[in-house]
Amino acid sequence: MKKVLIITYYWPPSGGSGVQRWLKYVKYLKGFDIEPIVLTVDPLDAVYPNIDPSLKKDIPKDIEIHYARAKSPLNLYKKIRKKPIPKSGFAGESKPNILDAVFRFIRGNFYIPDARKGWNKSAYIVAKEIIIKNKIDTIITSSPPHSTQLLGLKLKQDLKVKWICDLRDPWTDLFYNKDLHQTFIAKRIDKKHEKNCLESANEIIVVSKTISNQLVKSYNEIGSKMNILPNGYDPDDFKQVKEITTHNKHISYIGSLGEIYPVEKFIKAFKNLCLIEPDWKLRFVGNISESIQNIIKKNELESSVEFSSYRPHHEAIELMVSSDILLLIIPKLEENKGILTGKLFEYIASGTPIILIGPPRGDAAVILSEFKNVKIVDYSEDINLSQITKEIIPQESDSLVKNKYSRVEQTKKIAELINKI
Repeated sequence: MKKVLIITYYWPPSGGSGVQRWLKYVKYLKGFDIEPIVLTVDPLDAVYPNIDPSLKKDIPKDIEIHYARAKSPLNLYKKIRKKPIPKSGFAGESKPNILDAVFRFIRGNFYIPDARKGWNKSAYIVAKEIIIKNKIDTIITSSPPHSTQLLGLKLKQDLKVKWICDLRDPWTDLFYNKDLHQTFIAKRIDKKHEKNCLESANEIIVVSKTISNQLVKSYNEIGSKMNILPNGYDPDDFKQVKEITTHNKHISYIGSLGEIYPVEKFIKAFKNLCLIEPDWKLRFVGNISESIQNIIKKNELESSVEFSSYRPHHEAIELMVSSDILLLIIPKLEENKGILTGKLFEYIASGTPIILIGPPRGDAAVILSEFKNVKIVDYSEDINLSQITKEIIPQESDSLVKNKYSRVEQTKKIAELINKI
């Protein structure tokens, strides 16, 4: 059985979709004759946006896991600011004050490519020992944090291993980089890191066609080693799910929701729906920005809207299955067609009708257009929720279409790529 080293910062007890990608691949890789060994950050030193110990149940008992110590300025940030570290895209944060802006400037210009690079030195030492001891010739690095790719670059250069670089998000084109107030020099350094890693990797994996096109446009010589593998869902997560019954009908949004998400038009449409059918509730589960909460107050919808903080993954699945409609919103940005959130595929697997607000030609819309119980709404369109709620009804998804987003099927493709190189 071929051994591979998988290096990922995010691993249980961390929560979120970034954890689940390689957690699920590791879960199924042995079934394709690949033995994964995992290297991750020591939880004692880690800085996680969310904690979800329930994900530990998916770690195979016979998998070898190694930990590397880390130093992070984000722990200092928590002490000084007396608040949690910023979420991805600064979701849930109010508008930054002067001190917040200073911290963002420091992060963007003095911690390149990111503030979690403090584990690279220790991780390199541990990774080198694992590779030599197990005679490993293939490593996989997953990011963000993109500093993990610098670790992959050094291991490839020093130990001549084959290297698969997995990017769950864009790197220098990540939409919230603009909030880091990077100088021209900082951007140039970050771009050089990206270029070196992408040109040196043997194979590259990205989650969407748009991200692939953007990277190939910047570095056209990497086209032959570009692979698109979106996130997916684990069929096991949907076995024996308990449905939550209430007297109300629910439209649910699961995940973080920051200021750049265009929700005001939808909230006004929901207000109109409540005037006609008052038994509807709008449910937000995750980190929700203060500005969005203020929009709800302005529309006097407090009694019709429910807020819940981050929920363990299995509870989030239960809420998806138990909702009447799931809401998915793509941030309204110039480069947003490639945004493909991990929860999209679990939305699909739940069988619950979906409303997508986003670019109609974006990657998320293209995938959802394969299914019947979906309504895709462009940002400029009027939203008639009373009509939409009658049009989209639960329908059995095409199993062949749905199965291609299964983590099992995707792990098969990972195994094929490992064997290819």
